[in-house]
Amino acid sequence: MSASHRLNLGETPRKGPTLLKSLALAIASACVLAACGGGGSAPAADSKVLKRGISANPDTVDPHKAQGRWENDIIGDMFMGLYTEDSAAVPVYGLAESHTVSEDGMTWTFKLRPDAKWSDGVPVTAADFEFGFRRILDPKTVAQYASLLYLIKNAQQVNAGELPPEQLGVRALDPLTLEINLEYPAPYLPGLLKHYTAYPVPKHVLEAVGDAWTRPENMVTNGPYDLVQWRTGDFLHVKKNEYFFEADKLCFDEVYYFPYADHDAVLRLIQRGDLHMNNDFPGQKKEELKQQFPGWVRTNAALTTTYYVFNNTIAPFNDVRVRTALAIAMDREFITEQALKVGYEPAYAFVPPGVNGYPSTAQVKWKSLTRPERLAEAKRLLEEAGFGTNNPLKFTYTYRSTGDNPQAAPIVQANWREIADWVQPEIQQVDTRVLYANLRATNFQVSDAGWIADYNDAQNFLYLLESKTGAMNYGKYSNPQFDALVDQSNRELDQAKRAELMTQAEQLMLDEMPIIPMWIMVNKNLVDPKITGYTPNVEDIHRTRYLCRTED
Repeated sequence: MSASHRLNLGETPRKGPTLLKSLALAIASACVLAACGGGGSAPAADSKVLKRGISANPDTVDPHKAQGRWENDIIGDMFMGLYTEDSAAVPVYGLAESHTVSEDGMTWTFKLRPDAKWSDGVPVTAADFEFGFRRILDPKTVAQYASLLYLIKNAQQVNAGELPPEQLGVRALDPLTLEINLEYPAPYLPGLLKHYTAYPVPKHVLEAVGDAWTRPENMVTNGPYDLVQWRTGDFLHVKKNEYFFEADKLCFDEVYYFPYADHDAVLRLIQRGDLHMNNDFPGQKKEELKQQFPGWVRTNAALTTTYYVFNNTIAPFNDVRVRTALAIAMDREFITEQALKVGYEPAYAFVPPGVNGYPSTAQVKWKSLTRPERLAEAKRLLEEAGFGTNNPLKFTYTYRSTGDNPQAAPIVQANWREIADWVQPEIQQVDTRVLYANLRATNFQVSDAGWIADYNDAQNFLYLLESKTGAMNYGKYSNPQFDALVDQSNRELDQAKRAELMTQAEQLMLDEMPIIPMWIMVNKNLVDPKITGYTPNVEDIHRTRYLCRTED
């Protein structure tokens, strides 16, 4: 993928627009930011243009290589899978119009919409889905998120290079019929199939241009919008896909996505009328923002956990006593209630409350201890592990540059120092995109991280700690008993027994503390009160196709 994603003016675009039209679009995009025409502000009053803040620079718009929420905000506007979400993020049919499930729950057969087309007018077929699933699980693709699809027959073996992609349990039976065979029954499959890892990609385009398919002049999409321009670090611009089967229902003809992490810059854009919504804001400024921008502040419950992860592969974090001591020392109540002030709940488990069919009874065993008791226990554990005045515990904690993480970091450092003066943590702020790259490479000691549910099921949290998960298991936690419990839960058809097995797995993991659950988040958005169709939901997904803007 091109580093700049600028239009290649020395090459004729291969799809619809002519070079002259591409130049015109580029000039128009520049005018949106530079206020061409001397008006002093971008044309925010145009009710056909939506401007969204996504808080971080995307690495890609390839659905098989993406892994961040900020990328999902864009990709979900451009692509659609067998399922999609309604405005409340509930799974509904997308490009599928019907399906059947075998009696054992292992084979799902989908009939596709006959009117679905790519943005170049080519029909979307079952072969595109078959190609897409094989591509993301092919080890040559190096898809960090491929493990999410290991429930598909032979997926793990294909991803490991042990079987060819052709043996993946996905088959195009005819142009409009797709069959998916599973390793085990998965009642949550509709929620997973609306995730971007399950999106098809245009087989005919990738076969022609390879990885260059995501360049604006090459890109072909099957969702509401099509990529026009990408200026890295500045904005992405999409326009309506006229071939989308519900194109006539879209309120916005164009969308701009601004990847700005600087909160002050975001507020300046809002003040100028150059931003209509933003997917985050500093929690401690909630009341101030409510006064400054009446009606803009939107918060609601989330299936999102902020947690700190240990690199379990290196000393001293391969010692459960060290991990537990550092986890015990966190003053979650002070951080959430006094510092962040936005309604977060202290986390003493990894799976957040409110997950479908999950009792949420697993929790750390030291929750009932007072703060002095916790610090005393933390010190005892570290001394038992060999640390003290003559052997201080020194380590670096890295944290994301976005959201509330910079506000929490100094408190976290102080909490650890409260254990004893020989506990000497350093803290380091890292660009969010870089931090996650370091996590995937296991290039850290202790790091901040967060997880937003891809689908509403406890398995989506627990799978992160399975040893087979790969790069998404950032700290490389590995426990065969944990793996066996999760695997057994995957194969259990009785939902109560399945939930109990997952609870046992979570409790086992919490006892070993490979991660530190910190707080259960709330979703935080800034949304222009003139925007209609915005529906708060626990997954914090707000597709542009459901939004409109009134000038009243």
